[in-house]
Amino acid sequence: MTDRDLLRAMYDAAVRAAHPSFCLPPHLPPPPEKGRIVLLAAGKAAGSMTRVAETFYRERYGLGPDRLTGLAVTRIGYAEPTAFLRVVEAGHPVPDAAGLAATRETLDLASGAGEDDLVLVLLSGGGSANWIAPAAGISLEDKQAVTRALLRCGADIGEINAVRRRLSEIKGGRLARRAAPARVLTLAISDVPHDDPAVIASGPTVPDPTTREDSLAVIRKYGLELPAAVRARLDDPASETPKPGDPAFARTEYLLVARPADGVAAAAEIARGAGYEVVDLGADVEGEAREVAAAHAAVAREIAAAGRRAVVLSGGELTVTVRGNGRGGPNQEYALGLAVALAGADGIRAVAGDTDGTDGGGGKADDPAGAFVDPATLRRAAAAGVDPAAALAANDATGFFERLGDLLVPGPTGTNINDLRAILIG
Repeated sequence: MTDRDLLRAMYDAAVRAAHPSFCLPPHLPPPPEKGRIVLLAAGKAAGSMTRVAETFYRERYGLGPDRLTGLAVTRIGYAEPTAFLRVVEAGHPVPDAAGLAATRETLDLASGAGEDDLVLVLLSGGGSANWIAPAAGISLEDKQAVTRALLRCGADIGEINAVRRRLSEIKGGRLARRAAPARVLTLAISDVPHDDPAVIASGPTVPDPTTREDSLAVIRKYGLELPAAVRARLDDPASETPKPGDPAFARTEYLLVARPADGVAAAAEIARGAGYEVVDLGADVEGEAREVAAAHAAVAREIAAAGRRAVVLSGGELTVTVRGNGRGGPNQEYALGLAVALAGADGIRAVAGDTDGTDGGGGKADDPAGAFVDPATLRRAAAAGVDPAAALAANDATGFFERLGDLLVPGPTGTNINDLRAILIG
């Protein structure tokens, strides 16, 4: 096994640990005695979660379309085959008309659930873009403009969702309100630091801990220019979301079936099996991608100087403040920043990848998930006439690593526990 093979094995182990075929069945409840299961799914893992759940209920309980109904919405290219439950592909990270239509149907299904029914909500990261239901007076174009502005300014996922919840008819606990009085069980794969249910897919079935003032503070912090209808909505007290104690949550339950920490732990097991010490920086790392990369490079250099044979692991979700017009995402920008900071340091190699299979990009299923770094990265770049500093300034990490053949391109993985970064030393 080469060093790159070992890095890829750690990434693959993180993905396997959080795949619905492994983590979902133990948490699926028996069907209700009298009513139906109304399955509503959203996010990058929605296709695989729906396939696994449908197979479970068909094979174990013999359920057909009369007792198992519903709809899943996932990112374009992320659908998986099902027997009768429908899976719709929609835009991500910028929402589109397909997501809009599917979300309206999702809300109708929730509203039609009766007291004897179980509304089974399967959530994963990406659900915020897939379930798009603009509040009255706000157009799809308005939501798209806000999403683009929030993504480019460097706001973290908590800040982004604080705004999105107030512009939606499904986010921030509003789906639970639609489904009442039915019982609602949410099974979620976490893709966010600290595993906050209110942040995963913008918390459609849980109380919203943030306020309207929090969303306005985000707008002020980044100096965002908003469409008039969006600003009017945020200024309107009616945009406030359901809070703890709301009757909508009287029959709701929420369980996490996979977390970023599970992926880091699985990668650590591979590293230890290969004879490496594990330095775990945690599964909740946040910050600007290039700045975190510089800090991690310093850790790696210190370990190398001490002659230790180790793997530095981390998860979480990094951000990129977009200033250029290049292609890339947080993992690729981290990898480029790491290569620059390491400056060819001997004996240090790394991979950074998004566990859903794509990192930024143009919304295609074959967009890269991340990139590899090795001691020869900068030398090979120089030979190819590629300037790493210029690529970093242009936010063009994809273009940089594409020229070197160092992109990580696994395709859709069927899960999403966010980033996995591994630095191999010695």
